[in-house]
Amino acid sequence: MTPDVLKNIADTLEARRKAAPQSSYVASLFHKGEDAILKKVAEEAAETLMASKDKDKLHLVREVADLWFHTMVLLTYHGLRPEDVVMELHRREGISGLDEKAARKPTV
Repeated sequence: MTPDVLKNIADTLEARRKAAPQSSYVASLFHKGEDAILKKVAEEAAETLMASKDKDKLHLVREVADLWFHTMVLLTYHGLRPEDVVMELHRREGISGLDEKAARKPTV
C-alpha cells in the first residue's frame, strides 16, 4: 500500500527514535523534542512555498522531499507511520472535499 521507500524511511526513523543524539541528525531531532521537529516542519514548508514562487521545479521537488521527510519524523515522534496517512487518504478517496470537511467532528 505504501511505497517501499516510505516504509524503509519510516523503519529507519523508528530505529533512530531511541538512538543517542550524537549518532545521527534524526536522533538529535528526537532528542530535542517536539518543538524542534515542529520548527523543522514549518521551515521546510516555508522553503517549499518559496521554491514554488521561484518556479524552479527541481528546487520544488527537493523542498517537498525535505518537507515530507520532516513530516515523517513528526509522525514517528507520535508513534505513527506513513501507512496511517495512506489509510486516511484511501478513506477520503472518492469523497468530495467539501463533503469530507463537513463530516469532520469539530475540534474544541
